[in-house]
Amino acid sequence: MKEKLEQIKEEALKQIEASDALEKLNEVRVNFLGKKGELTAVMKGMKDIAPEDRPKFGQLVNETRSEIERVLEASVKKMERSVREAKLKREVIDVTLPAKKNHVGHRHPNTIALEEVERIFIGMGYEVVEGPEVEKDYYNFEALNIPADHPAKDEQDTFYIEGDILLRTQTSSTQVHEMEKGKLPIRMIAPGRVFRSDEVDATHSPSFHQIEGLVIDRNITFADLKGTLAEFAKELFGEDTKVKFRPHHFPFTEPSAEMDVTCFKCGGTGCRFCKGEGWIEILGCGMVHPHVLEMSGIDPEQYTGFAFGVGLERIALLKYEIDDMRLLYENDIRFLKQF
Repeated sequence: MKEKLEQIKEEALKQIEASDALEKLNEVRVNFLGKKGELTAVMKGMKDIAPEDRPKFGQLVNETRSEIERVLEASVKKMERSVREAKLKREVIDVTLPAKKNHVGHRHPNTIALEEVERIFIGMGYEVVEGPEVEKDYYNFEALNIPADHPAKDEQDTFYIEGDILLRTQTSSTQVHEMEKGKLPIRMIAPGRVFRSDEVDATHSPSFHQIEGLVIDRNITFADLKGTLAEFAKELFGEDTKVKFRPHHFPFTEPSAEMDVTCFKCGGTGCRFCKGEGWIEILGCGMVHPHVLEMSGIDPEQYTGFAFGVGLERIALLKYEIDDMRLLYENDIRFLKQF
């Protein structure tokens, strides 16, 4: 039995010396010292040894185990030290190298423009309201005084999903939802994405953003509309900005107008930016049509209101002097990082 123990020890020490990885050393530990290892198997044969020889045999087994454990532990420590040293050499840090820059993103030009518009109107007591992009034909057209045979419906030809379900062409549908709630007075702006069947070019896109405003209260007049939008223009483009209203037609407002602002580049004297006119068209507006109020359950004899709508991209293009709307959607980092 003594010779058997010597063979086990020699074989274990041989395998330890040949091991070139911590995993292999662990295999040696399991094969020789584990519950199903070589020494355990030898110990199970103790019942066949004479009782007076068992203490000496147990001592030999323990000495063999201790020797294997000692050599094994020393090899593990040596190998761990070698692995650590190799890792330190491999992962050495050169403190003289320039640091890696952390590229942090920022807000999109549209988002910057939208937040500024929202700040202006919130400061005047308005509420920001959002509505669904997938809308019913009734809210997108009929409730805004645009029946099925109205020419304006052709101009705003949109994307139909099924039956009378479509992608909204204007955020005015959000205004109808708010009017139907019957909570008056109303002072709100409705920003959001809209969709129209337009060809893509420098000033058009099948998907863009609008900001539409609505005020409903007693004794609201066109003077309130002009004063509100004049203040908005001054906050957005500068204190010296002047506004001009030109008669226009919108189905859901009467009277209707388009508003121009003095060119913020030349102050109204005429330049390349305003094409020599001194004025830049900025938005459409008007007094809410009495029929629109009636369809939403509001008495036009008691309440009046005004509405306006401006393209968010148009504000961004003007404010940052961008000459092509497509730049806002191409995600070119060279363009976006300027903002």
